[in-house]
Amino acid sequence: MNNNNLSELEEKIEYHFKDRSLLELAVTHTSYANEHRRENIAHNERIEFLGDAVLETVSSEYLYLKYPELGEGKLSKMRASMVCEPSLAIIAKRLTLPQFLRLGKGEEAMGGREKDSITSDAVESVIGAIYLDSGFESAKSFILKHILGDLKREELYYDNKTRLQEYVQERGMKLEYVLISAEGPDHMKVFRISAVIDGENYGIGEGRTKKAASQNAARAALEKLCI
Repeated sequence: MNNNNLSELEEKIEYHFKDRSLLELAVTHTSYANEHRRENIAHNERIEFLGDAVLETVSSEYLYLKYPELGEGKLSKMRASMVCEPSLAIIAKRLTLPQFLRLGKGEEAMGGREKDSITSDAVESVIGAIYLDSGFESAKSFILKHILGDLKREELYYDNKTRLQEYVQERGMKLEYVLISAEGPDHMKVFRISAVIDGENYGIGEGRTKKAASQNAARAALEKLCI
């Protein structure tokens, strides 16, 4: 990746690295490293592991201080909603992070830049890179600005399936997600899934993955139930 691309990414994330090789590492997917083994290129799995730990620590502290009236159970749910895959994927798109990822040709052809699993991991990798570059406080500042600042939005997005599941369990009802269709080529497939409660369709959702489609189906069901 050339320095111009790295500079552009630094502008997007509003952090300038002292060691740009850390940023390059953060956006290098395993598929790219595997296709360039002779060049001995490292990938971002280890730094993503580190970023995940920093993110959990910062989000835990944030919630503990912001909501002193809440118990451990609720705080855990809120933390899970903030740092889950769909929420971080939204952050990645907002920062235009997917366009800077280094992917292998095969992963690229399979629509890797649109996969929540890849883009969310990249966010955690960037956090890990910032932590290694200048320490905990800089990583914390990035998290507070770009991730925790939109807590309510991300919580509502993620929590659709959980909220719907709790609703039906409290009423002794049965919830299942039924695949209606999967159309398009493998790398551009669109799934349609129905949220079915006691045999009745309550909402249909679409998405590039079954997980995303079921989240959208749950959201549609919640809207129908006026929850």
